[in-house]
Amino acid sequence: MLPLLPVFLIGVFPMLLLSLLGPAGLVILGILIASAGLTDILDANGTFSEQVIVHGYARGSERTGQRTALRSEIRFASVMIAAGVALAVTGIGGLLIS
Repeated sequence: MLPLLPVFLIGVFPMLLLSLLGPAGLVILGILIASAGLTDILDANGTFSEQVIVHGYARGSERTGQRTALRSEIRFASVMIAAGVALAVTGIGGLLIS
């Protein structure tokens, strides 16, 4: 029973959101996920800019590592934004149908 507790705690919010709000809950959840993705992109760009400003012009291998980290974070955040938009569109479609 104890190993299932984290799964339950993580799943409580979406279950309550969907059961109490229905399709509007999907729209809210989609907006929250897309906002988290946008925040992640802004944070990644800020971290990259801070490294460039504070440490100055780095060697080629360091620059490559920094760019790779930036692209990786932006790629993951883009997936989050796409998932959020998909949830919001699905929720809006559900509101129009019901």
